[in-house]
Amino acid sequence: MALMSKRQIAEQVKVMLNWRAAEQPVLDELHDYLRNKQRHMWVPNTVPDEVRRIANMCRVNVLGLVIDSVAQSMYVDGYRADTGTEAPAWDIWQRNKLDARQVGIHRAMLTYGVSYTTVLPGAPVAVIRGQSPRYLTAVYGEDDDWPMWALEKRRSATRGETLYRLFDDKYAYWVTADSAQNVEYVSHEEHGVGRVPVVRYLNKADLDDEVISDLDDLMNIQDQINFTTFGLLVCQHYGAHAQKWIAGWLAESTEEYLKATAAKVWTFEDPETKFGQFEPATLDGYIESRKDSLRNLAAISQTPAHALRGELVNLSAEALAAAEQSERRKITEKETMAGESWEQSLELAAEIDGLQSDPSAQVRWRDTEARAFAATVDALGKMVQMLGIPPEEVWEKVPGVTQQDVERWRASLDEVDSFARLEQMLARQGASAVEAE
Repeated sequence: MALMSKRQIAEQVKVMLNWRAAEQPVLDELHDYLRNKQRHMWVPNTVPDEVRRIANMCRVNVLGLVIDSVAQSMYVDGYRADTGTEAPAWDIWQRNKLDARQVGIHRAMLTYGVSYTTVLPGAPVAVIRGQSPRYLTAVYGEDDDWPMWALEKRRSATRGETLYRLFDDKYAYWVTADSAQNVEYVSHEEHGVGRVPVVRYLNKADLDDEVISDLDDLMNIQDQINFTTFGLLVCQHYGAHAQKWIAGWLAESTEEYLKATAAKVWTFEDPETKFGQFEPATLDGYIESRKDSLRNLAAISQTPAHALRGELVNLSAEALAAAEQSERRKITEKETMAGESWEQSLELAAEIDGLQSDPSAQVRWRDTEARAFAATVDALGKMVQMLGIPPEEVWEKVPGVTQQDVERWRASLDEVDSFARLEQMLARQGASAVEAE
């Protein structure tokens, strides 16, 4: 694409800002629900202050657990080439510290339904950075792999100024904008990638081209849990303790009222004065209702119920694995979706750095499934013995072992093999010398 004029840049940014404004309310709502900032629509303005304070305490943020449960099980642990070794682009991953940065990208993908990475030339390697859809808007055409345009909101050193960077397939344009109607050109630079350097990470595959968050079907259940908790706390505050009543007497002052409530024995001159107390309210209905909402949330979100309710009692590794099967299927789907995007990002980074790219290379995900360690190691040992698989080929299947561990073990094995070959060579030379004598 040819270099655009300042007017064309401003017009394109205005269009992108309008699209961004259209999706912003949905993204902000998802952000608020994840951060436990959802509003209490059922509390009228006329309620007492103490009820309002109770309402502020009644948020029980279980949606964060739903996202965390999946995000904490998704870790890319290698980038395997067809030769069985790590692809050259894996060094780019390590230099970009993506072992840690991948977590935010996955978390944004799960929360908002989509996240992005930008892949740009850098030193000493290409720079890969995660982007939230709250700060980057990408527009796709016929090619759903690469966007036509991308607009990224950036931090500005100038107070009160909002800085944006617009990408096309050749240039990056810097502009400032305080609204979609007031856009000013700042500068431009050629990024040289040959396409818009943005890779999309979709949460779910959908042929209707919709972006689907893991929270979309759960926000109403979160509201139910908060509402039930609100009723529970109000009932607990006002009715869980037996309330006493007096008929035929009225305190003349606050001091007299407090004195009467604190007294162990009450006496009154009027013989018509009557005493009594209300039965304390029961909280069982509220507690059971909240448990039912949590059960519904666990079923719909494919989250283990024990993770939401904290009721893990003496489960064996086999029982725990069975309880998490539904979530494991969900995680496998997420890893399949995100894995293709990571491969796309690493291939582009390798292309930028002039490295040989292997189209068949695949990212390797860390095994975080609940298994009995002893049983897993025993099964791997039997595979080596019965099937004749080289032991080093099953190292990466051992729970908790990272790619760095495997590479270190392979290096140690190579050193042992080198010493063994050297000893064999010296033995042969010694035998030859003896025969010559």
